[in-house]
Amino acid sequence: MNVPLLDLKSQYAGIKQDIQMVLEEVCAEQSFILGAHVQKLEQTLASYIGTDHAIGVASGSDALLLSLMEIGIQPGDRVVTVPFTFFASAGVISRLHARPVFVDVTSDTFNLDPTRLADILTHDVKAILPVHLFGQCADMETIIRIADEQGIPVIEDACQAIGAARNGVQAGAFGRTGCFSFFPSKNLGGFGDGGLIATRDPLVAERLQLLRVHGSRSEYHHHLIGMNSRLDALQAAILQVKFQHLAQWTAKRQAHAASYQQLFHACNLDERLTLPIVASGNSHVYNQFTIRTPQRDELSAYLTQHGIGNRIYYPVPLHLQECYQALGYHKGDFPVSEQLSQEVLSLPIYPELTPDQLQYVVDTIKNFFDRH
Repeated sequence: MNVPLLDLKSQYAGIKQDIQMVLEEVCAEQSFILGAHVQKLEQTLASYIGTDHAIGVASGSDALLLSLMEIGIQPGDRVVTVPFTFFASAGVISRLHARPVFVDVTSDTFNLDPTRLADILTHDVKAILPVHLFGQCADMETIIRIADEQGIPVIEDACQAIGAARNGVQAGAFGRTGCFSFFPSKNLGGFGDGGLIATRDPLVAERLQLLRVHGSRSEYHHHLIGMNSRLDALQAAILQVKFQHLAQWTAKRQAHAASYQQLFHACNLDERLTLPIVASGNSHVYNQFTIRTPQRDELSAYLTQHGIGNRIYYPVPLHLQECYQALGYHKGDFPVSEQLSQEVLSLPIYPELTPDQLQYVVDTIKNFFDRH
């Protein structure tokens, strides 16, 4: 049996007719940059996330970068984030010649550990950028409280977490801005790159709308120094179609996660590896279903050998990346992130998985541990 890590072809087969219809509509209009399709998606997602405003941009990375630009991050400023995440969470800080300051994560949710936050909030920390990793919210109430006490804005990296919630509040609706990615592998993925910034503040929204078009309010008149980061109408139309299925797809991911938990427990595998833990108050949307085992590399190779897609997110924490040697961090500085990078392995969790495929994944993992 073959079980890919992600099967976008199966997803497309179910919505092909609707996708082709909107593509033909956009092509007939010949209006590809921003426009009505982008505005409709922005309104749809602002309502869904629970913010008053949403701004479509070219990628999730740009959503983070523009959010930092909007609050005026300057060279030498310090911005707090985590070392166990995709590179963009820190890369956008460096793009502005600011300094990433890392805080270790918790071993259960893999998200920023707020108990470690207050001690590093010096006067030159200008923003906090927590990540909702793999589809589960960080402890935003605590992070926001600590940030508010210091007057520091919070930018949420919700690129993997559209639809996730914590105590009834959607990911992306806690901070000054919430940043989302529409990379094809995301729960709501486009046919290429795309992103979105959500905010409750109309003034923030207005500045972001200017920044994404070179700071221009009217043609050839520039009020801010911005950049070119616009969501294409084609992507917006595709995402509008896909959004109609998001709730169903999320429910299926959650059902698959529950099945994994039951199947692993039934064969006592939950005693031999660490399964995903959902924090109290969280609704997890499982952009990834990530297990932990000290035998991760051997298990990954075994799964690949038996036709099961898997992926290591992330094998090297950011503070140990070659490009960040100048920051002065060393091995041992963030022990939880370092241990996770050696143990995590993501398994197939896409909505179109069948019960037989789920069973095959678990049976194959059991066979691996029986042999080792």
